[in-house]
Amino acid sequence: MPFYQMLCITAHYPEYKHIKELVQQTAMHVMNKGGVVRRLNSWGTLPLPQRMRRHQAYHQIGDYWTMHFDASPRTLKELDSLMKRDPRVVRWTMLKLGDKVEDVVTPPSKTTHRY
Repeated sequence: MPFYQMLCITAHYPEYKHIKELVQQTAMHVMNKGGVVRRLNSWGTLPLPQRMRRHQAYHQIGDYWTMHFDASPRTLKELDSLMKRDPRVVRWTMLKLGDKVEDVVTPPSKTTHRY
């Protein structure tokens, strides 16, 4: 299964339960389809570079988060349609990092360190 990174910008809400539900729903979708979620990172609440419109609403502040995961191309397509329909999502993008984790992670050096 290919290794992907998804960056998502969600609409900012005063309480974080909306973001927590979205992240949990996204991760569970990947895992229920046989994928593996490797890492979740929150970048926090940041002002958007420009005013963005999504689902008939304008946004100036967004919550940024990333997810690293392994998934099949079919699961990726379903996840894309899930993000497209969700009103909490302002923008998202998915990047293919490699076909295997070994393509992304560099092996440790074979030299020893002396202290």
